[in-house]
Amino acid sequence: MSLLIRLDPFMSKLDQLATMSTVVADTGDIDAIATLKPVDATTNPSLLLKAAGLERFESDVASLKGTANAADAFAVRVGSQIVSLVPGVISTEVDARLSFNTTATVAKAEALIARYSKAGVDSSRVLIKIAATWEGIRAAAELEKRGIHCNLTLLFGFEQAKACADAGVFLISPFVGRITDWYKANTDVIIETPLQDPGVQSVHRIYDHYKTHGYKTVVMGASFRNTGQIEALAGCDRLTIAPNLLAELGAADGPLERRLTDVSATSAAAVAITEAEFRFDHNESAMASEKLADGIRRFVADQRQLEAALS
Repeated sequence: MSLLIRLDPFMSKLDQLATMSTVVADTGDIDAIATLKPVDATTNPSLLLKAAGLERFESDVASLKGTANAADAFAVRVGSQIVSLVPGVISTEVDARLSFNTTATVAKAEALIARYSKAGVDSSRVLIKIAATWEGIRAAAELEKRGIHCNLTLLFGFEQAKACADAGVFLISPFVGRITDWYKANTDVIIETPLQDPGVQSVHRIYDHYKTHGYKTVVMGASFRNTGQIEALAGCDRLTIAPNLLAELGAADGPLERRLTDVSATSAAAVAITEAEFRFDHNESAMASEKLADGIRRFVADQRQLEAALS
């Protein structure tokens, strides 16, 4: 659903966006977060690998070398510094090698929360990021029952979004840019405006489904390739944005139109998706199944590089 509202054109587009959506920084760069002042922040193995090469974390890397579970310890150290700079939450990712192991994912999540607690960070300030596999969604459902909120990531297909809502997951991160990448590489799609972008359309569909049926799961668009995609999702619950795109929005003027608006539920909760339906629908979508597998492989590769740097 689209509600076109023009805000003060003298405000930057970033300032206008912040009146419609919670702005989240998608980075492990402390300096960028301090400058941009987002509400929340997210990290992943790729961003932590970059952070490990920054001078700011040189002493942390040196002190952790050779220690047990050094990658988890480093993730919490980075997250603890970030959460001191934002009023909201930090998302920290479970090892992607556990993406198909529900029990191990739950255990790893609880271990990360325990590390944060030892560092003086309350669990209410942390979201545990988990790949949106069927097993990951089941782990998130259990963690939510235990009071640990989750951010389901690597989400590309509508079936993933439906299963997350059914499971009572706190937040999902649909990957806008990676969806678009796939369609550009594998189809003859023509994108003349951001609203024709397959990644943008995917988030609109999920958002409308959640609001229509009264689901409380937060929709946080992620993985943007340009500011046009972000502007086309103005009004989404949250948007996690890389520093370079945040800077572009901060430097841009002109009116920003609200494209998504929350409305009272107009339908009863949808019938929950079964495991068989989830797996079949996911398999039917070449885009979703390929991008989920590719995303897990990429995060695993970066996790291994991070562990090597800390070994």
